[in-house]
Amino acid sequence: MAKKAKSVKEQTLEQKLWGAAEKLRGNLDAAEYKSVVLGLVFLKYINDSFKAKYEELTSDPYGDPEDADEYIGDNIFFVPKESRWKLIADSALTAEIGIVIDKAMEAIEKDNAHLKGILPKNYARPELDKRRLGEVVDIFDNTVFDVSQARDVLGRVYEYFLGEFAREEGKKGGEFYTPECVVRTLVEVLQPYEGKIFDPACGSGGMFVQSAKFIERHSGNMNNISVFGQEMNSNTWRLAKMNLAIRGIEANFGETWADSFHNDQHPFRKFDFVMANPPFNISDWGGDKLKDDPRWVYGIPPEGNANYAWIQHMIYHLNDNGRIGLVLANGSLSSQSGGEGDIRRKLIEADLVEGIVAMPSQLFYNVQIPCCLWFFNKKKTQAGKTLFIDARNLGYMFDRTHRRLSSGTPNPEENEKCQEAERTTNDIARIAEAFEQYREGNLVPEAGFSAVATIEEMAAQDFVLTPGRYVGIAETEDDGEPFEEKMARLTSELSDLFEQSHKLEDEIRKQLGRIGYKI
Repeated sequence: MAKKAKSVKEQTLEQKLWGAAEKLRGNLDAAEYKSVVLGLVFLKYINDSFKAKYEELTSDPYGDPEDADEYIGDNIFFVPKESRWKLIADSALTAEIGIVIDKAMEAIEKDNAHLKGILPKNYARPELDKRRLGEVVDIFDNTVFDVSQARDVLGRVYEYFLGEFAREEGKKGGEFYTPECVVRTLVEVLQPYEGKIFDPACGSGGMFVQSAKFIERHSGNMNNISVFGQEMNSNTWRLAKMNLAIRGIEANFGETWADSFHNDQHPFRKFDFVMANPPFNISDWGGDKLKDDPRWVYGIPPEGNANYAWIQHMIYHLNDNGRIGLVLANGSLSSQSGGEGDIRRKLIEADLVEGIVAMPSQLFYNVQIPCCLWFFNKKKTQAGKTLFIDARNLGYMFDRTHRRLSSGTPNPEENEKCQEAERTTNDIARIAEAFEQYREGNLVPEAGFSAVATIEEMAAQDFVLTPGRYVGIAETEDDGEPFEEKMARLTSELSDLFEQSHKLEDEIRKQLGRIGYKI
């Protein structure tokens, strides 16, 4: 019971801070608003962490709380005097609050070189309402965080905010946010316990956050992984660096934000795991300028669609034992245009495709087109075979328009329908377990859900990888009602529905006639 009360408290905190942040919207565009709010979350986090260590050093006769080196070993940012929260809180209700925060951000960057150019420093601009800004700072100041839980709680606040921004921004939200259940599915299948992890379209860093959570769930050691990413949107690149800094994850995102195809920030590195949710079906990726690129081992990708450019870019960065998990549009499974069919055939014949998962619709905030997960493995345990999973019927609707794969963990703050779905199912574990059984050679195919196909069987399907072609149709349970009786009952019910429909049509005509309209 105590655990549930703690969760309710934390969720209330997330909602409370989001409500406060909403006050800042004003006339700021979404990207600016997002940066302003998440910058404050970051500033509060590093101050809370610093304060706890500062007090510890103050009580230590051999400690020096003003020595920046004292904080490095504990992966804590040193906060200079002009950036400390008390100064900011004391200025909350003054007209200078924007200037104070900008100076605080500048000082933090100066004393923490790897944060240089990352933090937002535009709180003093005229269009940002200083009264509302001060109110948000005041709410943060009056929120007491358990120091031992500060990283987890503020990390969750940051993640909650990212999800809310993605929901509000719709299509553009997908540029920086992949739903947690999709990322977690990739991670649970890939199992990145140790090694180098790379995301060439990293958005706000969700793949890395879920990798860290995976390691924590399985009692692993975060020191056994290293993180590398690339992102071409400058604002999103900064969000990612703050997101990982809050969670204490060190990451190499290259020298700057850049296009992965034309300015690869990690050109010679090979990785153990590559995970990505690249933008679907992009046509203006500059393929005409990369015809002779060494990455196109399996064929030149079409200029009008970057899907197979992403696949080959990721394979290029994979080491000899590496695995890939990526999200693509369903069209990538069957397209024959622009040579994509030939590239897919060569990938299959090279025995790189370990598994394909057809995902449910309505998972993303930004697109409604169906998507799938591709898994590649340079060292498959089941040579010459590929696992197919049709997960289109999994998941549950957690609001009117969006679906989620269950993870078996009910959230006490969500509605009873969502909690029940999480209590009774674990879609992500079901998919991950199928991969585990397949790798061990023990998978029992399940009609309508899973199947294993050989290269020869895929060739017979013209190398189309749509899971429905391989898993078949699930058997339906006989309800025991004789066919003739069932048809009589259903046709009777249909007749009643037709009758009700006619009555409603007559009523509509009557009501329209009263206001002068006839049908």
